[in-house]
Amino acid sequence: MFWDRVAGVYDVFVNVINRKTHQNLKRIVSELIRSGDNVLECACGTGLLSAVIAERCGMLSATDYSAKMLEKARKNCAAFHNITFSQADITALPYPDGTFDKVVAGNVIHLLDDPLAALGEMDRVCKNGGMLIIPTYMNRDSKGKTSGFASTVGKAGADFKQQFTADSYKRFFLDAGYSDVRITVADGRIPCAVAVMAKKERKNESAE
Repeated sequence: MFWDRVAGVYDVFVNVINRKTHQNLKRIVSELIRSGDNVLECACGTGLLSAVIAERCGMLSATDYSAKMLEKARKNCAAFHNITFSQADITALPYPDGTFDKVVAGNVIHLLDDPLAALGEMDRVCKNGGMLIIPTYMNRDSKGKTSGFASTVGKAGADFKQQFTADSYKRFFLDAGYSDVRITVADGRIPCAVAVMAKKERKNESAE
């Protein structure tokens, strides 16, 4: 698996190559977490956001599909005792409906064959009145062309299945049935757009 192979060097990208973006991203996500929150993080990678979330929340369940990424995340977040790490598929999450106050999935939507399936699962395990926080890289430029970054990492093996600008990323969630979507851009060498929305309201669900 590509992500198992790059787990050992991924932090160089996070902390050096795209440092400004990730510093901004951590600040944006941190401001959305409250003490006492029970949080699920999907696609936690090497723990970039896990540490930020754990500093603020009550409990964090951090998951990733890559065993090697999880191994690195455990080491990077060894100082925190409110994190449980486990391997999981974002399109088939092993949690009951309405488990978490907030669900975070960083920089994964653009990599998925079926991002709507992942979105449906994240929404399912979020509590009524809960929040979805979904950052992803902007891999199209202002003219709608594939960015050089997306082309380069695609050749390396990280296939970008979805390509977004900030506007088209917001449209993705609106088209999926979310009526109030906020987009905040973490600027930097490879910018990241953070989408924030409430769990989707369903007429057949009663308020908790």
